[in-house]
Amino acid sequence: MTTAASHNPSSHRLGLILTGMAALSWSSAGVFTRLISADLMTMLFWRGIFSGSAIFLVFLLIEKGGAVRQFLRMGVPGLIVAVLSAGGMVTGIGSIRYGSVADAMVIYATVPFVTAGVAFLLIGERTSRSTIIASLVALAGVIAMLLGSALDGSWGGSLTGKVLAILMTLCMAIFSVIMRGHRDLPMLPAMALSAWLCSLFCLSWASPLQISQHDLLLCAAFGTCQNAAGLIFYTFGTKRIPAAEATLLAALEVPFTPFWVWLFMNETPATMTLVGGGIVLVALFSHILGEFRRGGKSTAAEFAPTP
Repeated sequence: MTTAASHNPSSHRLGLILTGMAALSWSSAGVFTRLISADLMTMLFWRGIFSGSAIFLVFLLIEKGGAVRQFLRMGVPGLIVAVLSAGGMVTGIGSIRYGSVADAMVIYATVPFVTAGVAFLLIGERTSRSTIIASLVALAGVIAMLLGSALDGSWGGSLTGKVLAILMTLCMAIFSVIMRGHRDLPMLPAMALSAWLCSLFCLSWASPLQISQHDLLLCAAFGTCQNAAGLIFYTFGTKRIPAAEATLLAALEVPFTPFWVWLFMNETPATMTLVGGGIVLVALFSHILGEFRRGGKSTAAEFAPTP
């Protein structure tokens, strides 16, 4: 069943903006990981603690006296989203730790196609031709970004890394579709829970009491500005646009991550990174501008769930 909001042009535009803001928030991860000297698991433990707490605080501020009732309303779908979101975080970490960044990025770039298939199977949501075309161009851009990796030996990570990257992609696709299919339910508590679950997973390998005050403050900023802000924007964005389109716009994270590192850390990206990133940006901004010009008409015509 399709809600009126899903056919509302202004709601669709707002969804595009919110999802784009989520990707921009997530793209700051490269800067934070370079600034924080603590080991990976300790950093992720504290990021999850601060992120989950920030998201839950926003949820309490929004719901006020009805927070408990709304928390219980998320039900089983919310719990599934929390587990899948946490699973995506953990497998995403593992895909880079046990594989190569190149493999992980290329596999992750297929998430709009995976989401389109899952959305059609689970909630009958069809994906527009423009979203598929933009996804194909963005995927080509990601591959172009990583062609230089073939020369420096970054390709060919382990099978474990590839499997984890596939799991990460599936987790994001499925939880995005579930959030879209249950957009009448509050999903902020699920996002908070997912961050805390990620911290719980990392705890066995972390040394949370040995972190410096400087790194702790950076982890607080990492958790709130990068992870929590991204999850909050994405949660509200997926209520307003189709799941496949949401995961497509999340690909803005790919070209902007090296951009922020260049801007703030003075690390010059490789030529192919600039070329591929430009292709991704052209694909995504062309799609966004096209949707704004159409006034969200494609939302009703092409994205509507089947009866």
